[in-house]
Amino acid sequence: MNATESGAIVYLDASALVKCFVVEAGSAEVGLLIREARIVGTSLISRAEVVAAFAQVVRMKLLSRQEMIGVLQTFRMAWPRLLRLELTETVVARADTLAWEHELRGYDAVHLASALSWNEAIGEPVTLATFDRELWQAGRAAGLVVWPGSI
Repeated sequence: MNATESGAIVYLDASALVKCFVVEAGSAEVGLLIREARIVGTSLISRAEVVAAFAQVVRMKLLSRQEMIGVLQTFRMAWPRLLRLELTETVVARADTLAWEHELRGYDAVHLASALSWNEAIGEPVTLATFDRELWQAGRAAGLVVWPGSI
């Protein structure tokens, strides 16, 4: 099964999750992916990463602080509906190895470790949705289905 087929199990990194709340290139496609997914999950670290991205939007003056407060509230209300993967010592140890092997930034390595661990735990393909080129390439190299089809 690929990510565009109905019923996919989808792991969203922060770059994909932000697009659910801030309209930018790829937002409509992420929305469709989520609507068609059977399960949507992310790591607990995504919460901090997404809110940090919202703060960056304000710093860059792309939206006002008042506009982003509404977006922040919407995100916080939606957060409990996501399957939230816990950050464990095992996941962090795996991220350590993945960061070195794939030359990833820390949180990207945690996202990859989380998606791989979830994939193994459920025994079904997990689609890694990311707009980060390095994470996308590492996910593909590690054997995950990656979305979008190319970056």
